[in-house]
Amino acid sequence: MTKRLPTLIFIAMLLGVIVGSAAHNMAPDAATAKSIADHLSILTDVFLRMIKMIIGPLVFATLVSGIASMGDGKTVGRIGLKAMAWFMAASITSLLLGLVMANLLAPGHGMNLPLPPADAASNLKTGALNLRDFVAHMFPKSFAEAMATNEVLQIVVFSLFFGFALGTLKDGVGKPVLATIDGLGHIMLKVTNYVMAFAPLGVFGAVAAVITAQGLGVLVVYAKLLGSVYLSLALLWIALIAGGYFFLGRDIFRLIRQLRAPLMIGFATASSESAYPKVIDQLNRFGVKSRITNFVLPLGYSFNLDGSIMYTSFAALFVAQVYGIHLSLTQQITMLLVLLVTSKGIAGVPRASLVVVAAVLPMFGLPEAGILLVLGIDHILDMGRTVTNVLGNAIATTVVAKSENAIGAPELSDEADTSEDSSAGLTPVQALASK
Repeated sequence: MTKRLPTLIFIAMLLGVIVGSAAHNMAPDAATAKSIADHLSILTDVFLRMIKMIIGPLVFATLVSGIASMGDGKTVGRIGLKAMAWFMAASITSLLLGLVMANLLAPGHGMNLPLPPADAASNLKTGALNLRDFVAHMFPKSFAEAMATNEVLQIVVFSLFFGFALGTLKDGVGKPVLATIDGLGHIMLKVTNYVMAFAPLGVFGAVAAVITAQGLGVLVVYAKLLGSVYLSLALLWIALIAGGYFFLGRDIFRLIRQLRAPLMIGFATASSESAYPKVIDQLNRFGVKSRITNFVLPLGYSFNLDGSIMYTSFAALFVAQVYGIHLSLTQQITMLLVLLVTSKGIAGVPRASLVVVAAVLPMFGLPEAGILLVLGIDHILDMGRTVTNVLGNAIATTVVAKSENAIGAPELSDEADTSEDSSAGLTPVQALASK
């Protein structure tokens, strides 16, 4: 299944375009098309629900196991500092690129739309995004609540504390607890194998639903905005790959080839979380040691969604351009600093970055309702953002592993034995790599 998955996903995407286009053309009106799209999206909703079902336990088990196996607090601190340094550099690069490209390409200039009424709203929940509330929100009131609501950042914080404590006790009373968590990891990764078998169906449903509801013509109507965003994302890809090349050399291209399946899953579903289990798999096939993957990757999913971060600055300037509102260089730099804080912890789910943008717009006198202008094609934009998020986190994890001399021969190849006994004695991530 592992070797066939990229091909099956690609076929599913093509079928989604064909079926969606046919359904859109056959629908007598927009309401009927939307109804058909809603039915098609059931496949995607089920797949994403299954992904969210496994994310919390998987992040907890792999992160705690990774921290407990580090050996000492200095090692964890060193690796954590390296990861956060990369995350901050990537975030600043992403935000600057978004601002520069939005100013150069100016996709919203010329529209000169009248300002919406003061009470017009985008219906996006925008609270809890200032610095005070963001910091407070990082720490869970209840671990059970964090797991129930899939608050990945809160799960990461609890797992850090739990992993540190378990690491100090792993040779004593903590040994059976660590064994239990390792067992949980093996079980969740087995569940992951089952869930990923549904990926092509989820991809088909996502693509078919979007094309059914909006038709292929939406690509022409919003061609300038789409082209501008995707060109900016392409430049961000070049920057990320160049940074990876500096540390990894030509191995960066082997890494990208290894990431084909998770990149395609993320692109089609517009959900970074949907690609998370497969990224773990492919990084360990690449040779990244489990202790690094288990620690850095969950942090990246909370702090390092490069594509989403770039889009926040791009979208904010696009709204200003549409309404003919001029923002000075000082205001734009201030906006960049605000977005640098508020973008941390963006959920790896569809349209999460729009919540951040909608929260920041009023701070600079921009109408929040401007977000409505991009909602129609945001799924298509989100597909590009998501695939960039997946790539950025994979490169970040691999670079940190390289700095720790934690990259070796792949733990298991694609042709490895997939029998039930082949995973005996392996860590949870190694077990996933064996499937």
